[in-house]
Amino acid sequence: MDWTRTIDGYCERIDASYWSEPINAITNAAFLIAAFILWRRVRGQGLPLAMVLVAILAAIGVGSYLFHTHATVWASTADVLPIVLFILTYIFASNLHFLRWPLWVSILGTLAFIPYAMALTPVFRALPFFEVSAFYWPVPLLIVLTALILRRRSPATARGLAIGAGILVVSLTFRSLDRALCDAWPIGTHFMWHILNGLMLGWMIEVYRRHMLAERGAGR
Repeated sequence: MDWTRTIDGYCERIDASYWSEPINAITNAAFLIAAFILWRRVRGQGLPLAMVLVAILAAIGVGSYLFHTHATVWASTADVLPIVLFILTYIFASNLHFLRWPLWVSILGTLAFIPYAMALTPVFRALPFFEVSAFYWPVPLLIVLTALILRRRSPATARGLAIGAGILVVSLTFRSLDRALCDAWPIGTHFMWHILNGLMLGWMIEVYRRHMLAERGAGR
């Protein structure tokens, strides 16, 4: 694999220069701002998984910035890996603390996301519009399914998850429209994926934080 091969995947990029995607690059600040806000909310509350999620959220911002400036295969890897790690970590936290599964079941449930995504990605790839972000569409579906399971046991958490899924659907819509709207909107719409995803991922950490504090209060 040629790790230095350049990638032109977004409407805003017109050449291989570092600042060819200034808006896509700068809007990654949304992830860092969200991480800073959530770090202030989570610190000192005895929630190690939440702190891990905050750190990964910051890494997503850095990785995405590298990709939208360098636009190479290695930068794409730095972009995607933190996103996958956030998804897996949140699924584990959800299994363990939302669904109250035993540790070993939570780990297996987390690993099950891989075949789940592999099975659904080709389905979304075969659908018009959805094919652009085919790998990501199974995620809001999983969040909604989890919200449905929790709607009676933890209605506040279920509502929070549903809101997160809704934000992600809007975010994915902007991500998917980027190339299609290039002629009418030369800067593209991918930057809205960054802004809304920063909001969504921060919100998902907040949902986890609130759930854990509520469970702790109920256990007193």
